Amino acid sequence: MSDNCTNIAQKPILIGPLELRNPAFLAPMSGISDVPFRQLAWEFGAGMVVSEMVASEALTTGQEEMRIKAESAGLPVHIVQLAGRDPKWMSHATKLAEQAGASVIDINMGCPSKRVTNGYSGSALMRDLDHAMTLIDAVLEATNLPVTLKMRLGWDDQSINAPELAERAEQAGVQMITVHARTRNQFYKGNADWSRVGLVRERISLPLIINGDICDEKSARAALDACGADGVMVGRASYGAPWLPGQIGAALSGQQGATTPKGEELASLVARHYEAMLSLYGMELGMRNARKHLDWYCAHLEKSDTFFRFRKQLMTTTEPKRVLELVERIFNEFEPELVAA
Repeated sequence: MSDNCTNIAQKPILIGPLELRNPAFLAPMSGISDVPFRQLAWEFGAGMVVSEMVASEALTTGQEEMRIKAESAGLPVHIVQLAGRDPKWMSHATKLAEQAGASVIDINMGCPSKRVTNGYSGSALMRDLDHAMTLIDAVLEATNLPVTLKMRLGWDDQSINAPELAERAEQAGVQMITVHARTRNQFYKGNADWSRVGLVRERISLPLIINGDICDEKSARAALDACGADGVMVGRASYGAPWLPGQIGAALSGQQGATTPKGEELASLVARHYEAMLSLYGMELGMRNARKHLDWYCAHLEKSDTFFRFRKQLMTTTEPKRVLELVERIFNEFEPELVAA
């Protein structure tokens, strides 16, 4: 084990004046890291949680979906991630996010989805670093809040330009860099190449966070060893497990983290998550958005014919009262398979 991992508890991560409580963070994930999910991840000890990606132009022109994505979760640190391709919209959206209580503005230059990159946003910006810097400058000029940046290694294997972008961002005034250790063209396929993030480490002195295939303490330590980053960001592994970033962060810091909930505690958590989504989105949209979370929670339980029968009912019922009844029965009756990080 490297000294970087052994002594990580002695190296608090700072974003400007903010000291983060541990080095494992919940990633910004569209359709996932909304207010209810961020609240749960924070409750279980995540070092930092980040909003879903907020489209800057849509937020500025008053789109309700973006307003909901950007709103505060009532947490001590509210980080809003903005995406866009026009400096004007990024500047306006930054000011709106600050008015809404943002503590930090995170700039998205890593999203690989075709819908985003076809609009020349997200990781498409890594194809034109000069233009990418105009967006970074616009955000920095619009606020005195700390500004951070999330990116990929590059657009493809022939353009690994994350080190250059990170260096230029640091010189401009960005205060933390997160790198997903894949190219855009990989999407989420193959393995994250943690060692390549070491090329970014060589170019910057800022806090560096590594993202991609972090699913437990072992993978977190391996990623940190491979690149010399200061912390990790947990994405897809947290589906149905909002406690996971906090558990990893506690382990990396030599602290006692929350145990994996099960039985009555897990049933209560799932019910609370479900009700919070209905409250945020309204009945119809809330039920629809909640189904994927219910399914992910179920994925951690032991499987049987009886389990699948109840799971089918859970996924198809449109009566919130019945959903809560099924949640109580399913998560009390079937044992979890998930092992704590």
